[in-house]
Amino acid sequence: MKAIKLLPVLFLFVLGACSSIRVNSDYDKNVDFSQFKTYAFQKSGIDRVQVSELDKKRILRAIDAELSKKGMTKSENPDLLINILTKEREKLDVNQYNAGWGYGWGYGWNPYLWGGRTYVTSSTEGTLYIDLIDAKKKELVWEGEGVGYLTENRDKKESQINEFVAKILAQFPPK
Repeated sequence: MKAIKLLPVLFLFVLGACSSIRVNSDYDKNVDFSQFKTYAFQKSGIDRVQVSELDKKRILRAIDAELSKKGMTKSENPDLLINILTKEREKLDVNQYNAGWGYGWGYGWNPYLWGGRTYVTSSTEGTLYIDLIDAKKKELVWEGEGVGYLTENRDKKESQINEFVAKILAQFPPK
């Protein structure tokens, strides 16, 4: 009976452990982040980002939403300029099972293990960088990075981008 009561808790831990996005951030420790209240996107940098225009809009909307939650507002005369960078790479995983040599009833060749199979899978790993630049000094003050597997499924793209941005910006401002 106790096992049934613990099942939902265990499910939450497993679900949380399955998050496929790894995040890091770095910042200038000499900067007082409490001074930053407003932001704007750095158009010249964002125009160079090599993702589809639709994905770019999704990323910028997600950043707007997360910074709004932190009490920041968009402005024509901002404290921070925001730039994004993206990169992606194709990953191939090759696995070979039951190659025909191993431990069975003794050491050496085992006829029941022969006939191995090779499996090749590919996936796209993407990285999103969010740079926060002091608008007055024109210096990078904070950078966040999120790395995870990408989807081509249009229905899942928006939630995946929102998750990327939320996890990256959870580390801003630094504690």
